[in-house]
Amino acid sequence: MFVRELRLRDFRSWREVDLTLKPEPTIFVGRNGFGKTNLVEAVYYLAHLRSHRVSSDAPLVHSGAASATVTGTVENIGRELTVQLQINAEGANKATINTSPARRARDILGILRAVMFAPEDLMLVRGDPSERRRFIDELVAQRGPRWAAARSDYDRVLRQRSALLKTAGAALRRGGSDADSVISTLDVWDGQLADLGAQVTAARIDVLRELTPHFTATYAAIAPHSRPATLGYRAAAGPEVLPVADEPAAVEQIAQVLLTRLGELRSKEIERGVSLVGPHRDDLDIVLGDDVAKGFASHGESWSLALALRLASVELIRAEGIEPVIMLDDVFAELDAHRRAQLVGFTESAEQLLITAAVPDDIPSSIGGRRVGVGVAEENGTRQSIVTEITTGEGAT
Repeated sequence: MFVRELRLRDFRSWREVDLTLKPEPTIFVGRNGFGKTNLVEAVYYLAHLRSHRVSSDAPLVHSGAASATVTGTVENIGRELTVQLQINAEGANKATINTSPARRARDILGILRAVMFAPEDLMLVRGDPSERRRFIDELVAQRGPRWAAARSDYDRVLRQRSALLKTAGAALRRGGSDADSVISTLDVWDGQLADLGAQVTAARIDVLRELTPHFTATYAAIAPHSRPATLGYRAAAGPEVLPVADEPAAVEQIAQVLLTRLGELRSKEIERGVSLVGPHRDDLDIVLGDDVAKGFASHGESWSLALALRLASVELIRAEGIEPVIMLDDVFAELDAHRRAQLVGFTESAEQLLITAAVPDDIPSSIGGRRVGVGVAEENGTRQSIVTEITTGEGAT
């Protein structure tokens, strides 16, 4: 799998760029702030429908423009699909597949499978649970739009139920018939939250079970003298949601556990006006030896664990018979010689490798392919990114 054509219009610092890419390493070289990361961010967006750097779409649209357009032609085992995304600064985004409108933007998920390595990955180990939930949800969503649909529907129900909890608190304080009506409505939303939450939780647990052996093996290769690393799922509803041994997660069992816990915590939830149970409160435990890595692992161990998570993600996709596009966003500058060597060895078999670097010397000499220079130009008082040169790289091909 590789991206053959990439076209951007009004995406971040790029007013307009058309790139022809090949199944080989391509290294985007430019000073910090010149826009090289924006190129791989656009490819990442085509695969995940989100940026790896910001949580909203508005910053992706060039200043002064109403929308940005990202178009990618993806080739996979001789089959070619062209995906176009219109990213709006306000309102819903639009997508087309081979010029035909997609019913929803998420219908393009799975057409491009891509894994990004970036300095932000350190937050997978050291950051908040939301970082790790996003990581596992992306792995689930790349398996197709129906997986993303369950999470989207869950988020919608969660917002509506949370609003109802606030209403319930006010109604109970007033007393009267309003309180009974609100509580009855809350019963309905509890059922929906439990059903959708069970689908999201089960999908996460199943993907995590497949990911863990790859993670353990890749961490051992990166840090052979460290303690063994593994992954675990921590559910706010309790360990009852977890399957026994290697059995698949049971959606019905998880739904019943969630429904029971929602009933037990209803008074507390109404008092606080928030939903306290569900996959939005769960976490992924990254375990080193017998300890959860967050707050315990050293800086070097944290980088190794983060790198192992991304390498394991690649192996997970490869296990499905797909070779994903691999992107390295200025990561060589963050790694020591041993980790650089491990990363080079792991990615040398990639069909397409996209790399960004501020300093060309940060790129190991064994990586060949093409170098694309990225610079900036001023036009009508507006700064924009431009391609300055394209050259054949030295080293292995």
